[in-house]
Amino acid sequence: MDVDIISESENPMLHRTDVTFELTHDEATPSRLQVRDSLAAKLNKEAGEVVIRKLDTKFGMRKTVGQAKVYETADFARDVEQDHMLERNKIVADADSEADAETEEAAEAEEA
Repeated sequence: MDVDIISESENPMLHRTDVTFELTHDEATPSRLQVRDSLAAKLNKEAGEVVIRKLDTKFGMRKTVGQAKVYETADFARDVEQDHMLERNKIVADADSEADAETEEAAEAEEA
């Protein structure tokens, strides 16, 4: 999978860069997480700092155009992005949510 950056625009108020990119892939459209990891590697960022907003593949084509938000830190991403986008990109919303998830898992294990 090849990632080409089409455009970048800085957004200093939200500590992020808005990126439009194009993927060229051999097989089916790659998953959101595969795209996020490839884009993060290309931009020398951590995966938790990249949020894939949109992927658009034309029928029968091997090219996908996408939009992403690349934050300075993962904390800025958690503060700004909506919960459903964080969930889609597998970025934990915050430490409280992580602690709640661990508590729920422990309770389910005790019940079983």
